[in-house]
Amino acid sequence: MADVVNRRITLAARPVGFPKDSDFGLVEDTVSEPAEGELLLQTLYLSLDPYMRGRISEARSYAASVEIGQTMVGGTVSSVVVSHHPKFKVGDRVLSYSGWQDYELSNGQGLHKLDPVHGPNPISTALGVMGMPGLTGYVGLLDIGQPQSGETVVVSSAAGAVGS
Repeated sequence: MADVVNRRITLAARPVGFPKDSDFGLVEDTVSEPAEGELLLQTLYLSLDPYMRGRISEARSYAASVEIGQTMVGGTVSSVVVSHHPKFKVGDRVLSYSGWQDYELSNGQGLHKLDPVHGPNPISTALGVMGMPGLTGYVGLLDIGQPQSGETVVVSSAAGAVGS
């Protein structure tokens, strides 16, 4: 396999107020052939979520901050383009955490193979209604809220990844 050019968006500066283009950088580098036990993923879909604003701040939070120069974090639906991993084959679609980049070398840890027959369909919904945000809304409403017959549920808006 020839080296593949990878474009990735990095955090260039901590935003003051609303994030600006200058707070981010575009880096192009190459991704080499995966080693034994690794695979190369190509990003098909990237989820841009509200939690990312907290990740580019230095404020303490439930998740670590993205470091200056580090690739921006984010959930992705990716396609396996090269595989030297026994559990993944070329063409598999996976839910991954590849971040804001075209390609990622992976050892397979943390990947969730998406079923091409049973869904989600379209596959991009694995990042939304059929993924973490959808499950969060579902569990929040049914398991936490536990609505009963005869009660009224009011949705003030469906904004954001889960709603509000």
